[in-house]
Amino acid sequence: MSMLKSLGKVALGAILAMGLTLPVAHAQEFQMRRAENLDELLRLVRDRALFESEVNREREREFTQRRDQQQQLLEDARRTRTQEERRSERLEATFQENERLIGQLQEQLDSRLGTLRELFGVLQQVAGDTVGVFNGSIISAQFPGRSDEIQALAQRMGQSTRLASIEEIEGLWIALQTQMTETGKVVRFPATVIEVDGERRETNVVRVGDFNLVADGGYVNFNPDTQSILALPRQPSSRFANTVGRLESASAGDIVQFAIDPTRGSLLSLLIQGKTIPERVDDGGAVGYTIIALGIIGVLIAIWRFIDLMLISTKVGAQMKNPESPNTNNPLGRVLKVYQDNKHVGVETLELKLGEAILGETPKLSRGLGLVQVISVVSPLMGLLGTVIGMILTFQAITLFGTGDPQTMAGGISTALMTTVLGLVVAIPTVLLHAILSTRAKSITHVLEEQSAGMIAEAAERSGQSLG
Repeated sequence: MSMLKSLGKVALGAILAMGLTLPVAHAQEFQMRRAENLDELLRLVRDRALFESEVNREREREFTQRRDQQQQLLEDARRTRTQEERRSERLEATFQENERLIGQLQEQLDSRLGTLRELFGVLQQVAGDTVGVFNGSIISAQFPGRSDEIQALAQRMGQSTRLASIEEIEGLWIALQTQMTETGKVVRFPATVIEVDGERRETNVVRVGDFNLVADGGYVNFNPDTQSILALPRQPSSRFANTVGRLESASAGDIVQFAIDPTRGSLLSLLIQGKTIPERVDDGGAVGYTIIALGIIGVLIAIWRFIDLMLISTKVGAQMKNPESPNTNNPLGRVLKVYQDNKHVGVETLELKLGEAILGETPKLSRGLGLVQVISVVSPLMGLLGTVIGMILTFQAITLFGTGDPQTMAGGISTALMTTVLGLVVAIPTVLLHAILSTRAKSITHVLEEQSAGMIAEAAERSGQSLG
C-alpha cells in the first residue's frame, strides 16, 4: 500500500509539472510584446486576464482527467497486489505440501533401502581399498590403468548420493576375481624396463604371481608410485639369482625352484643393499688384506708340503716292501743305505750312524711346517690389531660427530669386526693344516725310527750282544 501511495505522488507531481509548462511559455510570449499607449496596455491586460483564465480552466480540466487516471492506476495496483498476495498464499501452500511429500518420500526411500544402504557404504570402502591394492600390486605391471575405473566409482559414490548400478558392482567383483586369479599364475608378457642409467628397453618379463618380476636373467622391481618396472642396481647373492635362469628357461607345466619375495620387493631391496664378500673384505683395510695374504701363503705352503709328504710316504711304503735294495730317493732308502754301508761296525757305532741319518732326514720332513704354525698364530693377533684400529676409528667418529648418527660409527666397527673375522678365518684352517702335516711328518719319522731300531737289533744279534 505504501508503495502505491508513493507511485501516486510521483504521478501527481509529474502532471503538475506538465501543467505549469504552458503558462510559463505564454507568459514569456506576453513579456515580449510592448504596449505603445494606454489603450494598447488595457487591451493587453484584458487579453492576459482572458488567457490566464483559459489556461487555468485547461489546467483544471487536465488535472481532473489525470486525477481520474491516477485513481484508475491506484485501483489497478491494489487489484494486482491482491492477486499477488493470493498467488503467494497458493505458492506457500504448495511449498509446504512439497516439503511434506519430500519427507514422506525420504522416509519411504530409507525404509525400502534398509540394509542396502550399508551395502553401498561397504561397496564404497571396498572400492577405495581395491584402488590401493591394485596400485601396489605387481600385476598392474602387466595390466596398467586397471584401477582407474574403480577409483572413479569410489569418487562418484563419495561425492554424491547416487547409488552404484548392478553393472558397476559386477565390474568391481570381476576386478577382484581377476586379481585373485592372476595371483596364482606365472606368465610372460612384453614390457618396458627402465635401466639404472634411465635408458628404456623393451623385453619380455616373467611375472611370478603377485610376488616377483624377472627379466633377462635377473630380478627387476615394480615401482607403485610411477607404475613402472625398474632394473635393480645389482642382483642378490647367487643363491637367489641362480633360480632366475631356471625359471626363464622352464616350459609350461615344469616345476622349478625359485626364490620369491612375499613382500613384493621389500626383502629384495634389503638383500641387494647388503655388502658382498669383496666389499666386506675391503672394510678390513690394509690389516685385512695382510691377513688374507698371510693366509694364502700359509695355504700354499701347506698344500706343497702335503703333496710332498704324500709322495715321500708312498716312496717309503714302496721301500719297506723291498728293504734289501735301498733307493736314495726316499728317507728310508737313505737310512737303509747307511745301514748297509756300516754293517761291519759295532752296534753302538751303528746306532749312532743311524740316529745321525734319521736326524738328517727330520728337517726335510718338517720343512715349512714352522711357517704354517707361525701364520696360524700371527693371523688372530693381526685380527686383534685390526679390531683395536677399528675401535680407535669409532671413538674418533664419536668424538667428532657424537652418537646421534650410527652411520658415522659404522666404518670403524666394520673394520674391527672384519679384521677379527679374517684373522679367525685364516687361523682356523692353518692350525688344522699344521696339525695334519705334523702328523704326516711324524708318521714318516716314526717309520724311520722303527726301521732303525730293527736294523740295530739285527746287528746286535749278529754280534751276539744284547740291546740291554
